[in-house]
Amino acid sequence: MKAAHRPIQRPRDAKLLVVSATGLLEYAPRSELARFFRRGDLLVANDAATLPASLAGIHLRSGTPIEVRLAGRRSLAVDDLREFSAVGFGAGDHRTRTEERAAPPPLRAGDTLALGPLKARVLRLLGHPRLVALAFDGTPDAIWAGIAQHGKPVQYAHVNEPLALWDVWTRVAALPVAFEPPSAGFVIDWQLLHALKERGVGFATLTHAAGLSSTGDSTLDARLPFDEPYHLPQAAVDAIAATQRRGARVIALGTTVARALEHAASRGPLRAGNGLADQKIGADSALRVVDAIVSGTHEPGTSHYELLRAFASDAVLARADAALLANGYRTHEFGDSVLFERSAARQGLCANEHTNTPAVPTLEPSA
Repeated sequence: MKAAHRPIQRPRDAKLLVVSATGLLEYAPRSELARFFRRGDLLVANDAATLPASLAGIHLRSGTPIEVRLAGRRSLAVDDLREFSAVGFGAGDHRTRTEERAAPPPLRAGDTLALGPLKARVLRLLGHPRLVALAFDGTPDAIWAGIAQHGKPVQYAHVNEPLALWDVWTRVAALPVAFEPPSAGFVIDWQLLHALKERGVGFATLTHAAGLSSTGDSTLDARLPFDEPYHLPQAAVDAIAATQRRGARVIALGTTVARALEHAASRGPLRAGNGLADQKIGADSALRVVDAIVSGTHEPGTSHYELLRAFASDAVLARADAALLANGYRTHEFGDSVLFERSAARQGLCANEHTNTPAVPTLEPSA
C-alpha cells in the first residue's frame, strides 16, 4: 500500500473496504460508511485530543541535541504530570524515516534535558536505552504551557509538510491526553453523525490516551502498544448495555476504542470509571464487547494489524491486504479505512469465553 502523504482528514476520494463476518469484501467510497451500519448499532469513538508530544532540545550532560517523544503516563488527570514515559532520538527531525534516526546521547538517571522553556530529569531507564521515565520541573500549569508553546505533533516522514495541531485533532476532540491522534476518528464529521442518526445508529465516546505507533527500534516496537490510561463514561456503559440487549452491534471507531472496551470487560461487567489498558489484543483474544471495528489500513507486523487478527482469520486478512494493494488504498493516519465485522468463528470463541468471565469490578471509580 502507498502512504497517505498529505494531512487531510477527509479527502474527497477516501476509500472504504468492508469485510463481512463471512469474509466477503465490498468496496465503497468512505463517504458511504453510514450505510454499512444497521438500525440499533452503536458506534463508539475516542474523544481524546492529541498533545504536541514531540519536544526538541539539548541533553545538558553531553551538550548534544535530543528529541523526546512523550509516550505515556499512568493517569488522565489534568494535574497528574509527575512522570511521563518518553522515547529519545538524536539530532534530526521527521524528514528522516523514524527507523533511520540517530540514537539519542546515552541516557542515564539524573540527566537533565532542556526542552525549550521546560526542563526535565531522567528518572530511570525503562528496559531500553531509548525509553525513559521523565519528570518535568514546575507546576502543572507551567508544564502544560511549555508543552503547548514548544511541542509539535509527533510526525513521520511519509507526511511532507509540518503538521499543525489542528491536523491531528478529531471533530470530537476533548481532553488533551493522546500522544498520537486516534486517527480512525478522522472520518467523523457532522454529515456522518447526521447520517448515523437518520439510520437509527447510536453514538458514544470514551477517552483513551492513544500512544506511539512506532519508535523506529524493532525491539521497542515489539513492546507496542504501551500501557494506556482511559476513562469509560457511564453514558457509554449504558449505551453499550442497551445495544447488547437489543442484539445489535457495538462498533469500535479505532483500535484504541477496542483496546479500552475489551480491557474494561476483561475482568467483569462493564463499569464506568478509569482504567489502564495493559493488554495486547491479537488472534488468540476473545472479544467480549466489540462486534466490529472501523480502522485505518495497517501493515502486517504492526500492533494495529495484530489487533485486527481478533476479528478475522489470517486467510481473510491476507485477502483483504491483497485487495487494498490492488485497489490503491492508502495507509497511515491520513489514509483510507476498513470496516471489519467479527467473523463467525471469532464470535463463537468469544461466546464461550464470556460464559466463564468472573463477575468482579473492572475499573476504579471516577474521580
